[in-house]
Amino acid sequence: MTYSISGRYMASCSCAALCGCPVDAQPKDAAGGSECRGVAVFHIADGRLDEVDLSGVDFAFYNLFPSNLTSGNWKVGVVVDSGASDAQAEAVGRILSGQEGGTFGELAQFVGEFLGTERGRVTLSDGDKPALSVEGHSELEFEAARGADGTPTTVKNAMFGFAPEFQVGRTSGRSSAFGLSFEPSYGESADFTFTSEKAEAAVAGRM
Repeated sequence: MTYSISGRYMASCSCAALCGCPVDAQPKDAAGGSECRGVAVFHIADGRLDEVDLSGVDFAFYNLFPSNLTSGNWKVGVVVDSGASDAQAEAVGRILSGQEGGTFGELAQFVGEFLGTERGRVTLSDGDKPALSVEGHSELEFEAARGADGTPTTVKNAMFGFAPEFQVGRTSGRSSAFGLSFEPSYGESADFTFTSEKAEAAVAGRM
């Protein structure tokens, strides 16, 4: 079975300033805590798993990383948009669980506990200040950090990342799901592509 999904994502977590997870560093929040709690919402603009069309599906990926990423013991939970069909939700679940290989297949080795999959309204808005919403759980807004020339600050070629290059900044709002409440601080956003077919999409250097 093969899959390919692409679109836009926005992520928020508890890490202060810049999140250390993309470079496999120890997380650190504003209170001095040493774990990363967060959520990322993905809008699939174009995608499929074999014959299942996934275009237009939104999903949220919640995480608790207790230390640097390669130390493992992650806790993760997923919310798939209620507008997705049962077949689409099942396909997304298979991809994220690592059953279909590719990027998420490589990441599955680090997951210590899967907290389950829920259905609910999941949305991601674009623009100068992207925002995500997960019904009953999260309402978050992202504002990119900007350089001296006024353009967004980006991170490129990180060891772990949802994209080869992504904007970084701050997030505000609230989030609580799967027992993983956190105070939002760091944020990032970019276009993404995940596939089981291309070797360069596997985690050998990035998510």
